Amino acid sequence: MVQNKKKKKKKIIPVRLNLLFFVVFFLFSILILRLGVVQIVYGDDYKREIERTEDITVNNPVPRGKMYDRNGHVIVDNTPKNAITYTNFGASQSEMLEVAERLAQLIELKPDKVQERDKKDYWIIKNPDRAAEKVSEEEHEALKEELETKEYNSKVYSLQLERITDEELEELTEDDLEILAIYRAFSSGYALTPQIVKNEDVTQKEFALVSENLQYLPGVDTTTDWERSYAFGNTLRTVLGKVTDSNEGIPKEELDYYLARDYNRNDRVGKSYIEKQYEDVLHGQKAKVKNITDKAGKVIETEVISEGQRGKDLVLTIDMDLQLEVEKIIEEELRAAKKSPRTGLLDRAFVVLMDPNTGDIITMAGKQLVRDKETGKTEMQDFALGTITTSYNVGSTVKGATILTGYQTGAIRPGTVFYDAPLKIAQTPEMSSWKNFGNTNDIRALRVSSNVYMFKTAIEIGDGRYQYEKPLPINTEAFDTIRESFAQFGLGTRTGIDLPNEATGYKGPLKDPGLLLFLSIGQYDTYTPMQLAQYVSTIANGGNRIQPRIVKEIRAPLMETNELGPVIEEIKPTVLNRIKLENGWMENVHEGFRQVTQHPEGTAYGKFHDAYYSPAGKTGTAQAFYDGPERSKYAEPPEVMNLSFVGYAPHNNPEVAISVVVPWAYQGRSGGHSANTIIGRRALDAYFDLKKTREEAKLHNTSIVEQENADDDQEQTEEE
Repeated sequence: MVQNKKKKKKKIIPVRLNLLFFVVFFLFSILILRLGVVQIVYGDDYKREIERTEDITVNNPVPRGKMYDRNGHVIVDNTPKNAITYTNFGASQSEMLEVAERLAQLIELKPDKVQERDKKDYWIIKNPDRAAEKVSEEEHEALKEELETKEYNSKVYSLQLERITDEELEELTEDDLEILAIYRAFSSGYALTPQIVKNEDVTQKEFALVSENLQYLPGVDTTTDWERSYAFGNTLRTVLGKVTDSNEGIPKEELDYYLARDYNRNDRVGKSYIEKQYEDVLHGQKAKVKNITDKAGKVIETEVISEGQRGKDLVLTIDMDLQLEVEKIIEEELRAAKKSPRTGLLDRAFVVLMDPNTGDIITMAGKQLVRDKETGKTEMQDFALGTITTSYNVGSTVKGATILTGYQTGAIRPGTVFYDAPLKIAQTPEMSSWKNFGNTNDIRALRVSSNVYMFKTAIEIGDGRYQYEKPLPINTEAFDTIRESFAQFGLGTRTGIDLPNEATGYKGPLKDPGLLLFLSIGQYDTYTPMQLAQYVSTIANGGNRIQPRIVKEIRAPLMETNELGPVIEEIKPTVLNRIKLENGWMENVHEGFRQVTQHPEGTAYGKFHDAYYSPAGKTGTAQAFYDGPERSKYAEPPEVMNLSFVGYAPHNNPEVAISVVVPWAYQGRSGGHSANTIIGRRALDAYFDLKKTREEAKLHNTSIVEQENADDDQEQTEEE
């Protein structure tokens, strides 16, 4: 019985093994069958899948950020416009040409950008057999012996181009040239990067036709392009800057810089001033698209990584309402001044209004009269940029810095008295104030603009010893002392404004004793209108040199609206340096400046004594030599007078500072106008009148326009 059981167990074990072997065999059979299907049926597909690459990510540009003024008015915007683009997804030359021929039937594109070389290249494409006949067999053989393959092909092609005649080029029809213009636009782009084919004057019909036929136009697309628009016309255009167009792309000299920052070669970038200075902010976050290609460069799949976002917005410090009013004032007074005698060389004027406590540039205005070479007519052009790029002798406006330098060096003290009478240095003309003032202290010297007081201060700074009609021994290090002190106010150095290409002015190279005296009254070195604004702001705020700023805030963009988005970054005021002062120093200069406008003996009293906002300031008149656009007409530069004015208000709690420069105001030493103080008075009036109007409008919850209309109605009622 026991023996039978053992036999049964022995029979069961082989059966189980056989079953296991069968299962294993069945599984292997399925695996082999699956491998066969993969290799035979799907092998090519998987091979292509393995060979494909995912190494090309394209950044598609987005509209730039907007610019607003300090009150939220749009200054620079983007105007949408229809556009037709082409993206080369690995098409061959013949394929691109075929698409260009189809597209030419749907749109009109002027061949005005087609060059002779383009025509020759196209002629060769159209006539390959005739092109080949341009080079003989003997020439082919000779070139093959002399050159490597690459150089040989290039030389053959060059010979073909050279031997195409004008008659042969004339064979190209208008239709051919249009196709060529489209093909040229296709070829000028880069692989997988959208290239603008047409974005000017794209009609609705063209846009619709192309959109309906995209399936027959591989690589072509319809989209919305944009261009910069300016709500206030040419106002501030020179400062706002320019943007390259789609044909220009990135400037060659900056190509490496931008390519390293994920730009495409045909991207539009800021190429001057605010547009360039804030390019990193304005250009936006590009849409990223990953193009998956095979080894042949054909796109297999396109994947959108990120949608992108237009550039961030800038809030400028400029008040456009005030800017427009000040520009109008400059234009009116510049034209009025031109009616005075000897003003043939007068062609420009500048005004800068600045918050002395924050550095905000509220107004940055410049106007220039330019003669049109074709018509001969004179037109007024924006020259706001001249406030930072051009410099002039500005005269007595710098005397506040001279007095403070005298205090700092110990040359004078508050209350120091000098006798104002003409000075005569050996072998030089007599130097004097515009009249003899007798005994004069520092405050009166500013009030009446005494040159002699400044001369004697400069002599003391240079440890000089003055004797009538004798040589003036002086330590020439005084030039450096005065210039270094002036620089602490912003004179003769970059102000630090957030704009490129700021001028520093001209420093006279010679260090003769007499020139030191001219330096002390602003008639040797030159300064920009912006430097004058920073200088007078430093005095107005009590000794802090504030960095001027044109951009106040960076804001997040809000799509499809002109409203301001949330603040991303606020540009805070920056104090560049603090003037070293003792008690009474700045107070005396403040009082001197106040008396210039509010004391009967003050040089600006006639224009400012009745101003309700209690101004302070300093006038300037500088003898200079003309160096403007008409310089070539003269054997020797004519002697001219530059007029200037700096000021602030209210004098006891300044909220606005101003600089006015009217270069080459008239020829000779006596003129027939005082445009500097007239412009200064009218500009400050405009500031405080606008402030008053806004406060009243806010009080009555009305707009400025409504308030102005109400004021006009009130005036009319009173007249009746």
